[in-house]
Amino acid sequence: MQKDIAEYNKAQNASDQEICAKLSGMIDTVLPEAESKIWHGHPVWFLNGNPVAGYSKLKDSVRLLFWSGQSFDEPELKKEGSFKAAEKRYTSADQIIEDDLVRWLEKSRQIQWDYKNIVKRKGKLIRL
Repeated sequence: MQKDIAEYNKAQNASDQEICAKLSGMIDTVLPEAESKIWHGHPVWFLNGNPVAGYSKLKDSVRLLFWSGQSFDEPELKKEGSFKAAEKRYTSADQIIEDDLVRWLEKSRQIQWDYKNIVKRKGKLIRL
């Protein structure tokens, strides 16, 4: 695990540390080719410079975010923001269904919108 992400996880309370550790471990396992780093204050995984998955501590939960998640056709993922992102929120590690998470992560590799070049395209997303 990347050092900054380990520090991020360790900074959370005990319950949220479990959630973060499980998420980061599974993301690293399913997307071994992804680059991971702290981006805008929270852990994010990138494929070829494009953000695909990450998580952040919210007031009452840990939010798992997929930048292209609205295109996954997964009812458990809820729309987030005005682009193509979707989220799942967790309040305990036992809520993480590993089969679902693996499927979503595999979809994050296959289904991507080009966030890497969104500024260059003046806010317009295109599907990769």
